[in-house]
Amino acid sequence: MVTLPREEPHRARGIAESFGIDPQRYDRARPRYPDVMVRQIVAESPGRTMLDVGCGTGIAARQFRSAGCDVLGVDVDPRMAEFARRGGFDVEVSTFEDWDAKGRTFDAVVAGQTWHWVEPVRGAAKAAKVLRPNGRLALFWNAAEPPADLSREFADVYRRVAPNSIASRGSAMRAVDGYSALADKAADGVRSDSRFGEPQRWLFDWEHRFSRDEWLDQVPTTADHAQFPSAQLTKLLDGIGAVIDAAGGSLW
Repeated sequence: MVTLPREEPHRARGIAESFGIDPQRYDRARPRYPDVMVRQIVAESPGRTMLDVGCGTGIAARQFRSAGCDVLGVDVDPRMAEFARRGGFDVEVSTFEDWDAKGRTFDAVVAGQTWHWVEPVRGAAKAAKVLRPNGRLALFWNAAEPPADLSREFADVYRRVAPNSIASRGSAMRAVDGYSALADKAADGVRSDSRFGEPQRWLFDWEHRFSRDEWLDQVPTTADHAQFPSAQLTKLLDGIGAVIDAAGGSLW
């Protein structure tokens, strides 16, 4: 249940800068990324110095560090940056477009679940400027696909409780299709800079199972949920929880 905000995502600064409202929950609830993807990005890069754009709490950064990389983070939200620093990362607070690289260069620029908050043309130009020869720009998203029957019922809850939300507006779209649209925008930005070749599209099918409580824990960390009034968010979580309970108390 993903779609673009009515305005271009990188212009929706209120949403883009809202994820740090509860960094502990964000770090606990958000899924990691498939290890095979991390290994492939590292293998395709000329070295192991990485810049993580929109590093958040350090979810992807930890995986790249475990793969032997040296990771510097950039994030717009000082709350997220502070959480990642406690995990041992250097993090600089800035939008990527306005970030001062101070002459530093990297073997790869990576961005997990964040590049749609970056202006695609300016972002690609900045990435090209800070990449070493043969460096890689790797942009990736998780697209959650609950069982189809539950997805339809979740969409009904959104239309009833939060009809103007991003999830409600995108309820007819499969998550993978919504994220494909984001990837298309990113690819167009990359194509605008002659220093890059033609973008490649990789798809990694992987499985992460959520319990009822784990699913409800991650819902407030997504899209525009941080901007919901508390009563509306409670009603939404109650509605989604009721759907899962009716299905036997589990998503699978």
